[in-house]
Amino acid sequence: MPQVFDPQRNYDALVVGSGATGAVAAHTLAQQGLQVLVLEAGPDLGPAAALGSEPLNSLRRLAQLSAGRQRLQSQHPGYWKNNPNLYVDEGQHPYSTPADQPFLWTRGRQVGGRSLSWGGITLRLSDQEFRQGWPLSHEELSPHYGALERQLGVWGQRDHLELLPDGEFEPPAPFTPAERHLAQGCGQLELPFIHSRGFGRHRPASDGPWPRFSAQGGALAWALASGRLTLRSNSLVSQLLLAPDQSRVEGVLFIDRLSGVEHRARAQLVVLCASTIESLRLLLLSRDDRLSGGLIEPSGLLGQGLMDHVSVARFFALPDQPPAPAGTGLSGAESVFIPNTGAGYGLWGAVQRFGLPALLRRDPAAAVGFLIGHGEVQPQVSNRVSLAPELRDAWGIPAPHIAMGWGPAEQALVGQMLERIGSVVAAAGGEVRPLEDLFRLPLVEPWLRASVAGSQAVAPPGYYIHELGGAPMGSDPSRSVLDRWNRLWTCPNLLVTDGASWPSSGWQSPTLTSMALTRRACLRAASGR
Repeated sequence: MPQVFDPQRNYDALVVGSGATGAVAAHTLAQQGLQVLVLEAGPDLGPAAALGSEPLNSLRRLAQLSAGRQRLQSQHPGYWKNNPNLYVDEGQHPYSTPADQPFLWTRGRQVGGRSLSWGGITLRLSDQEFRQGWPLSHEELSPHYGALERQLGVWGQRDHLELLPDGEFEPPAPFTPAERHLAQGCGQLELPFIHSRGFGRHRPASDGPWPRFSAQGGALAWALASGRLTLRSNSLVSQLLLAPDQSRVEGVLFIDRLSGVEHRARAQLVVLCASTIESLRLLLLSRDDRLSGGLIEPSGLLGQGLMDHVSVARFFALPDQPPAPAGTGLSGAESVFIPNTGAGYGLWGAVQRFGLPALLRRDPAAAVGFLIGHGEVQPQVSNRVSLAPELRDAWGIPAPHIAMGWGPAEQALVGQMLERIGSVVAAAGGEVRPLEDLFRLPLVEPWLRASVAGSQAVAPPGYYIHELGGAPMGSDPSRSVLDRWNRLWTCPNLLVTDGASWPSSGWQSPTLTSMALTRRACLRAASGR
């Protein structure tokens, strides 16, 4: 039987958020024998309601876009392959930005969070990244990476690259014929060309009703099966509740999304896993706490140093390639990586994986592919999250103000990534071309022309959905918000383990690392040390 929330109970641990990191926190703490409460802001949807199907998902998109409810989030290609019910109503969940600094914030408020729309790429950071301000090394995090890779069944190959450490992998997806041809071009340039590491497409017959990369397909399900987890959905946490001396957190204040009624929940340990900007918003709201004097954060860094990987994409065609095998598809595992030694970026891509019929291809003999460069971004004081004056969401909670722009370093990195994409494609005898020159897409061409995905310009911050930083972990309380175990320096029973805790961004997809940080921090907290 599912556990029912008891407002009189003092839980061993309370987790805010039920996405990728929240699920790992719940599972890890429950495994250690703790009674855990998870508060999720959105509804608890069944598999059919969460994942949907075509053509109903397309009809839902038309309805949402016609009403203007998901205008910004629709800029990301992932929106067009998922159920739009996994994306928030932007009218109910507003945020502000400077007029000249757009930020595309993609949010998923439901049980499972954005794990339900996650692309499923799982890369480890190397010590090259950990040396950039982190208070730990790859060796310390490796056992947690490995445990998660085994639990989740990550596909990949041991490539023995110092800049991209190997993990505990199941066999990789095979390259397509055109990807093997692209690999030969990379060989001429002396560049590594490797299988992507991550998850394949959702296959209900083998995976069950939930994708294996989703919270419900793994850690959250395991936590619920333990009998030590209480999951309360439709619970919008608005504030941390502090002890009178402000040295400990005693619980949270939350609003029932459906009734608007305010409740309290008490716990010995609180773990923030609400996603980077939402966790920062909650910390900022608690710093301005009207009930107990406010969260003490002496470094003054809270909210500063927001990061998101800078990205640029190009499509291309390779002439006269053998066809890909039947059933070839695109996913976090069914794709390729071209890491770049020492340059702070990598290229993710695929060839012959679009699955569109020959009738829609302008040159049926050509193999169409893409390469996306994603590069590291250093934390800057000017890139920050604060509270928006007078702007509130549909439940009266102050909304975030997000100020972030690309500087000269990011612009220079984009130039390097575009040069590398061009050289890789040219070495394979291909040609970089706009997507509309490669496919006949009459129904979506108007959207493509107006979208970030169809533009040749640099995507604005937020587009890559890798927002990080704002409450960095570190070794010095004057230069970090959290200690090396993800605990707030002044409030050690409060953990922040999602992307907000990152002191630098690296270039790798961040979800697996955030999950590993969560497991490490929660095991330490559960041990009482």
